Amino acid sequence: MGYNIAIDGPAGAGKSTIAKKIAAKLNFIYVDTGAMYRAMALYMLRNQVDPADAEQISAVCGDADITIRYENGEQVVLLNGENVNGLIRTEEVGNMASSSSVNGDVRKKLVELQQKLACTADVVMDGRDIGTCVLPDADVKVYLTASTAVRARRRYEELCARGEECNLKQIEADIQERDHRDMTRELSPLRQAEDAVLVDSSDMTIDEVVDTIVSMCRK
Repeated sequence: MGYNIAIDGPAGAGKSTIAKKIAAKLNFIYVDTGAMYRAMALYMLRNQVDPADAEQISAVCGDADITIRYENGEQVVLLNGENVNGLIRTEEVGNMASSSSVNGDVRKKLVELQQKLACTADVVMDGRDIGTCVLPDADVKVYLTASTAVRARRRYEELCARGEECNLKQIEADIQERDHRDMTRELSPLRQAEDAVLVDSSDMTIDEVVDTIVSMCRK
């Protein structure tokens, strides 16, 4: 049985950045659940599945085997044994992932694959429902959040750094809307697990958050 760290929280809380740094520090596998959904979407596209056909999505998803492992220090996403790292970041795959990830059978299949991975390796996993649904028995559970204003400011600075036009007020409104959607959705809504430690990163640096969570693991 692996040692499992579950990090949940709303959009823009810095979950992925934090999770990757913790994995590097502890020499764990960072499980990029989003990349797994993208690999599933690639499988759908290769099988010419119609993104609007829920029955077809359900029928096809059971045959995809998706896992993550490290090769030469790089995270590799394997779809039925093939390294698909270079194929899953396209707009087409992203759109298919958005359509297929709401399907109950796809979620069920990917949760099974994520749990299988967590059984055999030391993992850090982040998302919306890791501590509540995917890894309910995780050794360490964290609910990572920050105020809406701080999350919007971080996102704004990130987009500005990329040279993209953006509006801070609009970003904050989008984040509030996404929070509401994530917290009220029918399947695995975003909520803090009863045994999760709340970490508010509003006034913390990335390294302070990483050190806080690593020290929880070492207790």
